[in-house]
Amino acid sequence: MKKIYLDYNASTPLAPEVVEVMQPLLNDFYGNPSALHWAGKPVKAVLHKARKQVAELLNCSFGEIIFTSGGSEANNLALKGSYIKNLHKGNHIITTKIEHPAIINPCKFLEKIGAVVTYVGVDQYGRVSPEEIEKAITKDTILITIMHSNNETGTLQPIQEIGSIANRHGITFHTDASQSIGKVPVNVNELKVDMLTIAGHKLYAPKGIGALFVREGVELEPLIHGAGHEHGLRAGTENTLLAVGLGAACEIARTQLDNNKQKDLTNYFWKQLKGALGDQVVLNGHPQERLTNTLNVSFVRKIGQELLDTIPHLAASTGSACHAGSIELSPVLKEMKVPEEVGMGAIRFSLGRYTTKDEIDSVLKAFKEILKP
Repeated sequence: MKKIYLDYNASTPLAPEVVEVMQPLLNDFYGNPSALHWAGKPVKAVLHKARKQVAELLNCSFGEIIFTSGGSEANNLALKGSYIKNLHKGNHIITTKIEHPAIINPCKFLEKIGAVVTYVGVDQYGRVSPEEIEKAITKDTILITIMHSNNETGTLQPIQEIGSIANRHGITFHTDASQSIGKVPVNVNELKVDMLTIAGHKLYAPKGIGALFVREGVELEPLIHGAGHEHGLRAGTENTLLAVGLGAACEIARTQLDNNKQKDLTNYFWKQLKGALGDQVVLNGHPQERLTNTLNVSFVRKIGQELLDTIPHLAASTGSACHAGSIELSPVLKEMKVPEEVGMGAIRFSLGRYTTKDEIDSVLKAFKEILKP
């Protein structure tokens, strides 16, 4: 059987255009971008171009882009850097209960060294209430961090409204947009965010590269101390090869944001599933405020991994884990109060740039066969 990949939220393949633009850096452009001689200057130029390409996607200044090793490092820099630098102002952080581990675990670490963290819940669609965020603010609040979209359900958070609240209270606001970049428009000024995380491998760029938007005037303590690379926020000679790949991926994404192919295919997939299986299948996440490529559905009273095991040529993710014969729902589905008999059958299908209708039809056929009465 032809292999079918519907796990684009986990990682994306490298875009051919990205591979092409990176190729010359494998042989040439070996100089240090900080060097002032003939070997360093062209490397500095391509690094500058990459930074500008990332900035143009977010509608910010190129000087506000810090290259990192990925989304996790960017999140850690945002949270730990902000906490340490602003400890004289307070020690309170606000986040949600459904954040990615790259946010939850840094928060747990910061709690060990004195931070007070409020974890706000979500509704049945996995959406946080701006009013609840505002209620959680105290005189010691120095940071709010809310994901732009959920990696499991695709639910989009009301970032603009929360940004307005944070701005009104003079609190730094960070969003992890790793899943959103390239799928929906992300403008840092419209969203009113002070920091924003990008992960390259969610964007058809290589693994091992990411970026953090840091608005001018926001102060962070670096995680890596050394020379003054990345505006003094990340010491170490820049990984020009991967940065150029991320820059190219961002430029491609900027030109394709109006392409409705993924949205149309995702809607088609859901309508066909629901039409064929009726009450046997349930949508997890917000019906409208959701990433256009993400379809998290539960096959009621089935076990998601067991269903996927019957279709070994399909790559997709489940929303529960099997441990010694028991089923444990993901923290996200738990917080959404999804019943166990529903949540245990959760599967996340995430479509991408190279998904075809024939592939969706093939998956539909497979599920109809294994779930027929």
